[in-house]
Amino acid sequence: MQHPIKTLAVLLLVIAMAGCSQSNKQTSPSKAEKIHQAVLTVDTHTDTPLNLRDPDFDLGERHNPDSSYSRIDLPRMEEGQMDASFFAVYVGQRERTPESHREVHNRALSLFESIRESVGQYPEKAAVATNPKDAYRLEKENKRAVYIGVENGYALGGELANVKKFYDMGARYITLCHTSNNDLCDSSTDDEGPEHNGLSDFGEDVVKKMNELGMIIDVSHISDKSFYDVLEVSEDPIMASHSCARALRDHPRNLSDEMLLALKEDGGVIQICLVSSYLKKPEPQPKRDSAFAALREKYNHFNDLTEEEMAKARKEWRLLQRKYPRKLAHVKDIVDHIDHVVKTIGIDYVGIGTDFDGGAQVNGCRDVSEIPNITRELVKRGYTREEIEKIWGGNFMRVFREVNGNTKEG
Repeated sequence: MQHPIKTLAVLLLVIAMAGCSQSNKQTSPSKAEKIHQAVLTVDTHTDTPLNLRDPDFDLGERHNPDSSYSRIDLPRMEEGQMDASFFAVYVGQRERTPESHREVHNRALSLFESIRESVGQYPEKAAVATNPKDAYRLEKENKRAVYIGVENGYALGGELANVKKFYDMGARYITLCHTSNNDLCDSSTDDEGPEHNGLSDFGEDVVKKMNELGMIIDVSHISDKSFYDVLEVSEDPIMASHSCARALRDHPRNLSDEMLLALKEDGGVIQICLVSSYLKKPEPQPKRDSAFAALREKYNHFNDLTEEEMAKARKEWRLLQRKYPRKLAHVKDIVDHIDHVVKTIGIDYVGIGTDFDGGAQVNGCRDVSEIPNITRELVKRGYTREEIEKIWGGNFMRVFREVNGNTKEG
């Protein structure tokens, strides 16, 4: 017969070992966490530079997404293990006069400077990147890579020479237009309808110059006809830096299946964005819709605004966001769009461009610190590590390398 004290000791040891085993299960990283940590994560579109113009915003400090409406800063990029992000030099559409062109071009230049100054304050945490190799190098150094894109070719001020100027300042793509038609092409959402019937003569010259320099042509926001014109003119593959699948959400900002097939033929890539209204049809919120429509009307749909007016409009916009919170899509909706692209054109042509700080957020991924939830959902649906690596950066980097191969940077 076993001694009672010895029996008790054995029992306690078994309990302790069970507790240790359970603790290890809780603390050891999951399959999704291991994959997310291992792969290079690239976000091809954010509007974070809009925050950098605020003297109270510090890129190196962690911000609360509810009180600040900021979705990205360096601490949260590190938390979410976002390795590389494109910060967009965004300018809203205004009148196409010499004076407006000069003003908006200077605004773009100041945004370039804001990016470099903000990132430059934290050399131990991040650096401005200009070629594909930089992201992999900085990842090994445990630093964030900040690339620069330009959203809205209107910032060129109608001057072809400014394409090279922007390239020399670090821009590696240009989104040809935004919500309205400009000198380059027709927008997918201009209330007045098409102006150029696609790409203008100046737009063709810009596309050819971008090919020559090794800049990626971004077709998010442009009209369907503009999209096909770009494919015909460009010698390099293109990308949609922040768009979704029209088959799942019928919105002119999204790409139809026919456009996806053409994109595949071109060797390009579509980067799925996290704007809820592009992922799924919003549920009716009449009070919210009415309030925001009134605000748009008050500020001329945010066209032709001075910086002071834009700052005031942004403040009122945020107050309305707090008063009328939007009913959001979910992480599952993001992966539904990825699934659709994969089923339609294959695993090699899809990535992620969040549009954080430009209106993007979903339940389960409100800011950059929560992007591992996208990887978790991908794993749940059976995507392999190799496939997730392609989605999170590999496919985009393939396009980036091919386009960038036109330059001496390699």
